[in-house]
Amino acid sequence: MRYNQVKDLIEWAAGFHARMAEQYSQAADKADHERLQMAFNYLASRELKMKTGLEDLFHDGSDHSEVLELWFDDSSDFPHPPELERMAEQTVAGSIDDAMKTATSAHQRLQALYEHRASRAKIEPEEEFFNALAQGHNSEIRHIMASMEELQGV
Repeated sequence: MRYNQVKDLIEWAAGFHARMAEQYSQAADKADHERLQMAFNYLASRELKMKTGLEDLFHDGSDHSEVLELWFDDSSDFPHPPELERMAEQTVAGSIDDAMKTATSAHQRLQALYEHRASRAKIEPEEEFFNALAQGHNSEIRHIMASMEELQGV
């Protein structure tokens, strides 16, 4: 579909985080080493936190309704960016380093998606909304990298 509302994008992103959390949980169940299991459980919890944060935008009492109800024209593959969908469908396994690369790559791509939406915003609140989401993913990348590096050193 070419025309979407901002809320459609947010709902899709929340679903993406839920699918990634499930992938990480499944990987934790299959992990051979305790550290790797801890890493996947950590990543699953971070994804669920991101999912909840996005879902809270619909119920948090703040006035995001103006932005969430906006329509935008996007002739690309949204609401299913193919590279992100492939990430959510792949089997996550390997080392802590591989897990960190997968997690940071997913967040970088979501950050780029939000930055793209901010650059195409029609009103200032929309631009601010997407810039805040992009900055949140930038912060999440730093947080994940620091935590995973700490976990590798345990």
